[in-house]
Amino acid sequence: MSASGLMIAAPRSSSGKTTITIALLAALKARGLRMKSAKTGPDYIDPAFHTAATGQTTFNLDSWAMPPPLLDNLMCETAENADLFLVEAAMGLFDRIEAPPGRSGAPADVAARFGLPVILVLDVSGQAQSAAAVAKGFSLYNPSVTICGVIANRVGSERHLRMVRNSIEAIGIPFLGAIPRMADIAIPERHLGLVQIFEHPSAAAFLERLRELAEQHLDLEKIVSSATLPQQHSKAEGIAMSPPGQRIALARDAAFSFTYAHLLEGWRSAGAEIVFFSPLADEPPPNQCDACWLPGGYPELHAQAIAGAETFKSGLREFAETRPVHGECGGYMVLGQVLINSDNNSYEMAGLLSHETTFAKKKLHLGYRRAKLIDQSWMGGKTSVIRGHEFHYASILSEGCDAPLVEVVDGEGRPLGKAGHMRGHVSGTFFHAIAVDN
Repeated sequence: MSASGLMIAAPRSSSGKTTITIALLAALKARGLRMKSAKTGPDYIDPAFHTAATGQTTFNLDSWAMPPPLLDNLMCETAENADLFLVEAAMGLFDRIEAPPGRSGAPADVAARFGLPVILVLDVSGQAQSAAAVAKGFSLYNPSVTICGVIANRVGSERHLRMVRNSIEAIGIPFLGAIPRMADIAIPERHLGLVQIFEHPSAAAFLERLRELAEQHLDLEKIVSSATLPQQHSKAEGIAMSPPGQRIALARDAAFSFTYAHLLEGWRSAGAEIVFFSPLADEPPPNQCDACWLPGGYPELHAQAIAGAETFKSGLREFAETRPVHGECGGYMVLGQVLINSDNNSYEMAGLLSHETTFAKKKLHLGYRRAKLIDQSWMGGKTSVIRGHEFHYASILSEGCDAPLVEVVDGEGRPLGKAGHMRGHVSGTFFHAIAVDN
């Protein structure tokens, strides 16, 4: 490992972690540092913002879904060929599920495992000196996690800043800067999180704006000096999941964009080639490929275009006659018969599986999943287990007549029944795979 690292965390979601992480990445890169980053937990969208700021691949680090050797390998790769790396925490620093120590999904698991100092981002809107009490509590909560400083976010005035800063410094925690309350740095959101970086109306200007804010309001020298080399763990052989084929056709466009970098890099390291194609451009899976993967994304926002993409749909059907096709979440919806959007309009999908999905009555499905294969598939042998997550608002309107793909429990072991479907070479599920359980 060559780079020192820090974690950027907060007491809760929507505190400004992503904005401040991006601002730091952009500002420190502009100063000539080779920057890399990672994101804890299951998340597709924030890592893409990181990559836009650094120009480097951003991995997820998930202590529940990833076996420890994989976690160690990804940390090693994050720290290689860089001067500094930042790990953005998901949700609150200590938020977790009931699980064995170190495998709970909490960002604190990652901070403790690798000895990463934590910068705590505090949204101080509506409070002043009380921010110090929060910081003090976080600094004492877990002796394995070190709070190395505080960044205050959404500060309302110079007087407000003075009260917050003085109270933090009085308890002996370094104060590393404060971002003023302003509307023009908010990242637009939709139902699955932030709007994706390639959809941002002015991504380059946005990154430059954040860089300027970091230069003006954060103590960059003190932040850099707070970083430490991560604790060494041996790098093991192996990848998260075996590739579905030697040459993989991977859908990638505005409707199909949720892929994990660690899966793709693992497939490549196993000798597989990934060939991108765009269903929204009415492209079929390339015929020279021997497997097709439809990832998640936002097919509901593009349902009419997908329904009209006859070359894509007919090419996918022909491909599936002889080769495996798998869909995750959004891709699973597109493999079904019908997708009903939030306006209750019905659109014909590929029809390779017989289920129907709907957004007309939104219901949140969220959480870790442990899925056991019911039968042999490209994902593994019968009874093989895969860890991952669900995050969607769609529901099954009609199950259809296909065989179920997996038996699922949640992150704490509660049974959720059978899920997904398979028919011939085709399989799909709302479940997003992260790693084989071992």
